[in-house]
Amino acid sequence: MSVQLSNMLHAAPAPLAAAARSRHCRPAAAATLRVTCAAGGKQNVLVVGSGGREHALAWKLAQSPSCGTLFVAPGNAGTQLEPGMVTLPQLNPSNHEQVIDFCREKGVSFVVVGPEQPLVEGLADSLAQAGITAFGPTAAAAQLEGSKAFMKDICRKYNIPTAQYETFTDPAAAKAFITQCGSPIVVKTSGLAAGKGVIVAQTLEEAYQAVDDMMLNNAFGEAGATVVVEEFLTGEEASFFAFIDGESCVPLVGAQDHKAVGEGDTGPNTGGMGSYSPAPVLTPEIERQVMEQLIYPTARGMCAEGTPFRGVIFAGLMIEDGRAKLLEHNVRFGDPECQSLMVRLQSDLLESLQAQCRGEEVKLEWSADPSLTVVLAARGYPGSYAKGGAIRGLEGVTGAKVFHAGTAMKDGQVVSAGGRVLGVTATGKDVLEAQQKAYAAVDAIDFPDGFCRRDIGWRAVTRLREGGQ
Repeated sequence: MSVQLSNMLHAAPAPLAAAARSRHCRPAAAATLRVTCAAGGKQNVLVVGSGGREHALAWKLAQSPSCGTLFVAPGNAGTQLEPGMVTLPQLNPSNHEQVIDFCREKGVSFVVVGPEQPLVEGLADSLAQAGITAFGPTAAAAQLEGSKAFMKDICRKYNIPTAQYETFTDPAAAKAFITQCGSPIVVKTSGLAAGKGVIVAQTLEEAYQAVDDMMLNNAFGEAGATVVVEEFLTGEEASFFAFIDGESCVPLVGAQDHKAVGEGDTGPNTGGMGSYSPAPVLTPEIERQVMEQLIYPTARGMCAEGTPFRGVIFAGLMIEDGRAKLLEHNVRFGDPECQSLMVRLQSDLLESLQAQCRGEEVKLEWSADPSLTVVLAARGYPGSYAKGGAIRGLEGVTGAKVFHAGTAMKDGQVVSAGGRVLGVTATGKDVLEAQQKAYAAVDAIDFPDGFCRRDIGWRAVTRLREGGQ
């Protein structure tokens, strides 16, 4: 980033010294936002969403002894083929009344909302008002992901280390600002763009084009009506997750996503081409810093704003010289990081999420064995791609779990129905073994219309081979 930027933008404030105080106090408003989970016996559960994250969550939830009938809406071919669950392709998560009526009809007492869109649309609020417990934040709290401008303003106000930035609704003003700042520079849609609304512009021309695409050419719809222009940060990215309940925060394990479509982290950003967990770059020291300076201040800030956060939060990190800055917050599990996390989780997921809903202490146990997920995507992704390509050989996969994302059933055959199609997940005694097992499973799948990166986990594998952790 050019020297001018640090002079022109509001400086990212120093860390909040009191961030860790009053971590466990619960705002009075909490009682109006929570419905107590039913105690005892098996419970019918609904998972909302259709991606790999939702397949992984449903797969793990179904393993709970307290889980009765598990429904997935709208689900995918993987959830249709998965034993122990019922897929509901006609149930529309955007139709809140339809979801509520279904839950009442089928005796569903617990709903896990997977994707960001239903959360931003207020599905958790509607369910709570109907007396149905939902795991996921309110629409007001989901602004942390639904509006990057809101998230960045929270960072500025509550002293959370992040890239310096400014927000624009006028394309000419955005371009003028970019001209003054210089390149490289980052241009983001403020609204939801399925993980693809971030352009890392290496030249001024690329930045101008990003503004045009977002604000004038409607490339991302309403998501691009407001853009955030921010400082380009260098370092290594990582994904950090935590449960938040008001001001109480519980760290989960970390992971590393691979956003770029091409090997060597090249090409345009995607929703994620693969992931692994744990991420060696997330040392215990950095995890402590993330909790103290990023997670706790976010939780406290949201309470102070009158929009307390309850659910799981994702912190996208940029780590350099042993310090982390916040790139973005998501208000749900990452995808494909969730797949890598769920195969390592040894605790009962249903019990853990319900304890979180009740405001009780949550203790999670994780396998020490690393996991790695390779995404098989449709050729052309993240641009235009064809749907309907046949996928064969899934029944022959061994040594890995295949989580479906963009798939459907057609005449008894699994076919592609999205950009990211499958997430092939394996574990091993180390990340190299997990990588080898995942790619062996990938090679057993016959999907001519698909492609994948062949270097998922390369940073961790390099560290391992060099004798690092």
